[in-house]
Parts: sequence; structure tokens; C-alpha cells
Amino acid sequence: MCSSNPSSIPSAGNRQPKVVWIWTESKQVMTAAIERGWNTFIFPPDRRELANEWSSVCLFPDYSIQVSDSDVFFENQTAIALIHPLFIEEEKLFDSEGRKVATFYEVSSPQQLQLLQPVDKLPDNVIINLLDWQVIPAENIVAVFQSSQITVFAISKTPSEAQVFLEALEQGLGGIVLKVEDSTAVVELKDYFDRRNEDNNILSLTKATITQVHISGMGDRVCVDLCSLMRPGEGLLVGSFARGLFLVHSECLESNYIASRPFRVNANDDSIEPFLKVLSHLNKGPVHAYVAIPGGKTCYLSELNTGKEVIVVDQNGKQRTAIVGRVKIETRPLILVEAKEAENGTLYSALLQNAETVALICPSQGSGFPNKAIPVTSLKVGDEILLMIQGGARHTGIEIQEFIVEK
Repeated sequence: MCSSNPSSIPSAGNRQPKVVWIWTESKQVMTAAIERGWNTFIFPPDRRELANEWSSVCLFPDYSIQVSDSDVFFENQTAIALIHPLFIEEEKLFDSEGRKVATFYEVSSPQQLQLLQPVDKLPDNVIINLLDWQVIPAENIVAVFQSSQITVFAISKTPSEAQVFLEALEQGLGGIVLKVEDSTAVVELKDYFDRRNEDNNILSLTKATITQVHISGMGDRVCVDLCSLMRPGEGLLVGSFARGLFLVHSECLESNYIASRPFRVNANDDSIEPFLKVLSHLNKGPVHAYVAIPGGKTCYLSELNTGKEVIVVDQNGKQRTAIVGRVKIETRPLILVEAKEAENGTLYSALLQNAETVALICPSQGSGFPNKAIPVTSLKVGDEILLMIQGGARHTGIEIQEFIVEK
């Protein structure tokens, strides 16, 4: 049986790796897929010669190949990638040695869906083609096959379809057959996996010492309602300059004067919130502060809107992605916070809303100690908080190498 490992993608958290197979007759799609580590291709029965042709021309500069070492060898500074062809015959899928790899099932009715059960006679791989509904059938399939060793693939014609299948009931289906003739779809799907797998990366947070706290007057601050609850010790990375972003705590802590809002973070002419459900109301304003978003990028708080993604970070640097449900801007009193990083003495600053519900997260003190966040109204010189330090020069939110002075 054809191994799926060369075309598998690690998955965030404890979820199983997802497998991607490509169904195409486009050489451009084939090239884009192999460059991104996907080298299992599906061919109809009358296109075996195409598989032979591609097997003989998979030559790429050695820097472009990301597939496993067993599938690449080098000759005169050129990488030769081995593709894994699979062939369709009578609603089944076979490898180049004639061994059955998977079985196709078309689902266009609830009755057909009910017939799809994880029984012993099924092969290790099942490929479903959902001809009608997608979301609910995919969720039902995830539920039915969750304790099975069978890998269920869904045929997807767009990256957005693939995302639906990969996120059904959180766990998602085991794999995707991407059936496309446009290489852009391959690029977009790989970008989705890259964003998804950022959750496995631990951000490097730096201790900094408060050097100044100064009430600054009135200004516009942003509230952003996220579609995820936040836990104690979690917040968003916000700052006046991209080179140093402050870890601002969510409003998930109880107080005597206001109910807990575990979906909310208030920041400065930066303020941010996470909400339980998607809200349609949207406000925008001339807000200057940066907020960290997936892909190692930043954007202005004023650029956030419904459906955009941000990263939620805890005091240990563990991150996850959350979707913005609503953004609102209101005029509120502001406070200027400055902090110095001990190693090189660089100063970093953020303007935040001056309120007891706005707090900065402190460094972790080890197991057995509670997470700690200090309200900006109680901050004093000498307190320690957490920053994420990075390159300061940005172009459309992307870090670039150039000379820059910000103050």
C-alpha cells in the first residue's frame, strides 16, 4: 500500500497529522504541490502515461524541495523528487504495484451517508465525494469514524472546502484529496496548514521592568470581540511599536464591579475583546497600535474586522489562533506604559485604556504559583511584565530589514 507519510502535514495540538493527495492534470499544480511536500497524485485510468511523464521530469533546484529525504536524491545540485502515483479503477484506488489503497464513496443523500460505517471490510483509506451538503455530513463522518483506524479523505475543489472538512467537529477528517487545475489553490491550502500549525510553536517572551506609568488624557480605544473564550494568563500582544508588543490580559478575571468577560481584552487606543458569538456590528477608527496576527505579522488595531484572525498567547508563550467577531471604538481615558528590557536596556511603550479591567501579564513564577496580571491602574515602577520583542521595520505588517527610527 502506498505510504501517506510523504504527503502528511503535522497538525496542531494533539490532533492527528492530516494527509493531502493531489488530483490534477496540470504540471503547474504538480510542481507547486511537490515544492510544498505533497507528492502523492491521483490519476484516472486513461492518464497512466501522465504519471510516467511526471515521474521522469520531477527536477527542481535543491532549495525548493521539502518532502522527506527518502523521496528526494541529488544529482549535480538538482533535486529529483519521486512522486507516488495512485490510479483510479472501478471506484477504487490502486498504487503502481496494483495494491488497493482506497475506495471511493459518493454521498448525495442521508441514506447513503448512513451506509458509510467503519466496518472491517473497508480498506485503510476511504475517499468520500460529498455532492450535496458538506458541513453536517463531514461532522457525522468524523463522529462515526473517530475510534476507527480508517483514514477518511474528502474530495475538495477549493482550499475553503478543504478547511471545512479539516475542521469538522474540531478534529476534522483525516485527509484531503485536492482536485484542482490551478496552482494557487495548492499555495493557499499550504498557507492554511502553516497558520494552523503555528499553534505548535512557542513564542519567545521577554521580561521587562516598568520604568514609567503616565496618565495621558482621552483617546480612541478599540474593543474587538473574539469568537473564543480566553483563560486566565492569556491575552493579546499589543504595542505602540511593532518591535515590542505587550501581553495584555483578557477580561476573564472576576471583580466586584463588573462581570467576568473571558472573551475580552482592552488595550490602548488599543483595546481588544473576545466574544462568545460572531457579532455583525463593526466600527473603525484611526487607531495606531499594532496587534500580533498569524504568520509572524502585525496589523493596526483599526484594521481588525469581523472574520480576521489574531493570535492569543499565554504567559509561557503558547499561542493559538482566534477569529474576530466584532470591533468597536470608543473614546476612553488612556495611560502610557513604558518598560525596559534588562539585557540591552531598550525602552518599549504602549498606550492602554486607563481602567481596572485592563491588565498586563507578569512572568510565570513556576508551578504552584497562580498566574498574575497587574491592572494598569495599579502598575508601578519596578513591576515586571512580559513583552514579545521582534524586528521593528514593517511593510503591510510583514517584518522587513531596513533602517528605521520610531519614537
